[in-house]
Amino acid sequence: MAITRRPLRVALVAPSRHPLRRPFLGGMEAMVWNLARGLRAEGVQTLVVAPEGSDFLTPGLELDGGGWSPSDLALGDRYAPPAGFLREHHAYLRAMTALARADVDVVHNHSLHHLPISLAETLPCPLVTTLHTPPIAWMESAFEVAGARAGEVTAVSRATADSWCLDRAPSVVPNGVDLRLWRPGPGGDDVVWSGRITPEKAPHDAIHAAARAGLAIRLAGPVDDPVYFAERIRPLLGPRTTYVGHLAAPALAELVGRSAVALVTPHWPEPFGLVVAEALACGTPVVAYACGGIAETLTDPAVGRLVRPGDVDALSGALREATRLSRARVRAFAEEHLSLDLMVARYLELYAHLVRQRTPSVA
Repeated sequence: MAITRRPLRVALVAPSRHPLRRPFLGGMEAMVWNLARGLRAEGVQTLVVAPEGSDFLTPGLELDGGGWSPSDLALGDRYAPPAGFLREHHAYLRAMTALARADVDVVHNHSLHHLPISLAETLPCPLVTTLHTPPIAWMESAFEVAGARAGEVTAVSRATADSWCLDRAPSVVPNGVDLRLWRPGPGGDDVVWSGRITPEKAPHDAIHAAARAGLAIRLAGPVDDPVYFAERIRPLLGPRTTYVGHLAAPALAELVGRSAVALVTPHWPEPFGLVVAEALACGTPVVAYACGGIAETLTDPAVGRLVRPGDVDALSGALREATRLSRARVRAFAEEHLSLDLMVARYLELYAHLVRQRTPSVA
C-alpha cells in the first residue's frame, strides 16, 4: 500500500521589533515575509510567529505576550528589568510553549532573542536559527549552554557567520529577492540610496559622493533616527538631493529601476545588504562600501564596485565607472545568484535533510 506523505509543516519565528508587512522597516522583516510567502507557494504549511499586524500571522502565535504584564509590585522592584524587556521575554516564552505542543516538522528561528535557542530541546522537531546580525551576547550565551541541542545554525553571509563566537561554523544561505517584483528598469541619470535612515547606514556619505560626482541623488526609506535626519540629512536636501519618503515595494522598485546607480554606504558590518540584491535585480549597478556581507554579494566587477569603507572620494569616483556597466548583465547576475526562489529552495533542502534525519528508515 502506498504511503501518502502529508505536506511539510514549518513554523517561522520572526523578530519582534516590527510587524511583517509592507513597507518593511528592515531587511529581516522583508526576508522573513518573503520566506513565508515563498514556502506557502511551494505547498508548505507555514505557521508564522510574529508581532500583531503582521501578514501571514498564525492566530494564537502573536508576539504580544497574550496581554500579560508584570504586577505593579514586581515592577516596583528597583532591580527589575524594563517593562518592555519583560513583555518581549514573555511573548517568546508563550510562543515557544505553544510550538512545543504544535504539530510541525521544523521550527525556523529568525528572532533576536535567546529563548527560542534555550528552549530548542522542548520542541517536538528540529530547530534552525538563522543569524541576521552581528553577535548578540545573550544569544551567544544560549548557544553555549544549549550546545548541540540548539539545532542547526545558518547565517545570511560568511562574514556574519564568522563574526559569532560559536562552537561550530554556521552554514550560509544568502538572502534572495523576488525577481517578479524587482524587475529590470530603464535606468536614468540620478543616483538612488535606499534603506533605514540611521547613522550606521550613513546616507550622508551617499549625498556627498553624489555631489562630488556631479550627480543628483534621491533617498528613500524610513526615518529610523529623527535626530540624525534633522541634523545630518535635512540640511543637505535641495534641488539635486531629494528625500522621497518611505515607499511601498512596487514604488521603490520603480525608483531603483529608473536610477543610474545605487549607492550603499554602511558604517557597520552589514550582515548581507538586501538593498544590494534589490538594486541588481532591477538591473541597476551598485557602488558600495566593502562592509560585512556586501563583499560576498557584490562579487563581480561587471555589476558594481566596492570601495574602502568611509572613503567618500573613492565612492564618488566609482559612481562614474558604474554608470557605464551593462544593465542586462547586472540583472542576469541577480537571476543567477540572488533570487527568492533560490533562497527558498536552499531552505527547503535543509528542512528535508533535518526531517530525514529524524525519520526512521523503513526496511
